[in-house]
Amino acid sequence: MQPSRYLLLPFVFDLRHLQEDLRKLQAANWITHFNTNAYERGWSCLPLRAVGGNMDSIIPVENGNFQDTAHLNACRYFREVIDTFACDKASIRLMSLAPGCTIREHRDPKTSTDDGITRLHIPIQTKPDVVFRIDGESVHFSAANTWYLNASCLHSVINPGTEARVHLMLDCINNAWLDNVLRQAGAIARPVHPYPDASINDDNVVAVITQLRAGGHPAGVQLAAELENIQAQQRNAQLLLMQH
Repeated sequence: MQPSRYLLLPFVFDLRHLQEDLRKLQAANWITHFNTNAYERGWSCLPLRAVGGNMDSIIPVENGNFQDTAHLNACRYFREVIDTFACDKASIRLMSLAPGCTIREHRDPKTSTDDGITRLHIPIQTKPDVVFRIDGESVHFSAANTWYLNASCLHSVINPGTEARVHLMLDCINNAWLDNVLRQAGAIARPVHPYPDASINDDNVVAVITQLRAGGHPAGVQLAAELENIQAQQRNAQLLLMQH
């Protein structure tokens, strides 16, 4: 089965309070998005949590000392929403797409829950005609709900309306609590590659084992034995599936 491209999670927030906090920040210094290959105009961000609490930084990084910014400190309800999620957070941003603008198809590497990062979207200002395309499927992320987006999928956004589309976007660090939430929402994980090298698969593993044994090197012979054991486990798993 295909890994989850998006999910609707069981968290719904007060839209009026979300929009009240958004209004507090409308006059702030919104920053043009750095991924200029993915759009022409109208895509901007406001950091609520960034490395060092820097209000000029919107670049999410894998590791860093993430701290709340002064923008977040001014917004009591945003903080309440964020604290709902019982996990650590990396980057948290408000993402605004201007009316009549489009985000072109692109991928954000290492932003799948299988990579340990769960990217959540909470729409604050949107209309039904604001649509994501995710691996060719169209979906509207409805206001005040919580959506998981597997941003490593090919995705784009169109805003044909007359007002900006604004989402609160959280990069959450996976833990047992969040994994359970995703599982209950129906998350399908990416299949784990069973062999120690991505170039080895069920079709060529016999040839690899033969080549390693023919080489006669102790490390190669040991690896051949490990591959043989994995191959046997794969075969047994397939037999179990057939029996059920």
